[in-house]
Amino acid sequence: MRETLQLSWHVVVRNWRVYAKDFLANISPTAVDPALLLLALGMGLSPYMKEVEGHPYTAFLAPGLACTTAMFTAFFEASYGFYVKMTFEAIFKAMLTTPIGVDEILLGELWWVGIKGAMMATGVSLVLACFGLFTYLPWILAMPFIGAAVGLACGSIGLIASTMVKNIDQFQLAYAFVVSPLYFFSGVFFPVSAAPVWFRVMVNISPLYQGARLSQMAFWNDFHAGEAIVRTLVLLMYAGVLSLMAAKRVRKRIIL
Repeated sequence: MRETLQLSWHVVVRNWRVYAKDFLANISPTAVDPALLLLALGMGLSPYMKEVEGHPYTAFLAPGLACTTAMFTAFFEASYGFYVKMTFEAIFKAMLTTPIGVDEILLGELWWVGIKGAMMATGVSLVLACFGLFTYLPWILAMPFIGAAVGLACGSIGLIASTMVKNIDQFQLAYAFVVSPLYFFSGVFFPVSAAPVWFRVMVNISPLYQGARLSQMAFWNDFHAGEAIVRTLVLLMYAGVLSLMAAKRVRKRIIL
């Protein structure tokens, strides 16, 4: 077990070194996109809107942006990024000629999407905190854990997709019919409390919604212990189950 953990960490280090080579280019969209979205939607629409659930629209929008950044980062890394390494660059075939095996590759890739999710959620939260949108700064320490859990769940969706597509263009299907609905209908842009019952039920089974609600609690310093525990457990369940599903499918694909 110890050797597996050590070898899988080498996969993480390899991914980090590749990512760090163009760190500024890689990190720029992560920091700039949420800030621009906040300016365009939040500050642009706030003068025309009443408060949303007791918050200005910019403050309502901010927590979800941190989670959606973790989701997009993890999904694209685990779908396009994983597929390119597996199919075009033959990175995994090269790794299999070393002591690193399939299990170590899988564990390393899952660690990596979790770490990237944590990094992005925290980085965006720090940027948004500069706008005064984080009510109680110590709660920002919760964002790496929320981002990591969202990253694992959504990254696993990307890994599953990478085992199902026949070519790289087919990832558009997963993005259009899975990721986009999660993005638009997980309580990020509008509250779901006044929505029809059927819609609230659908939203409540979304992994991103669990992260968005936890993020809102952190940003607004409005923790409800019972809800926080339930949301955390559901999000961790999604991360665990989807990771296991991804591992089973990816193991077969890498071996083939």
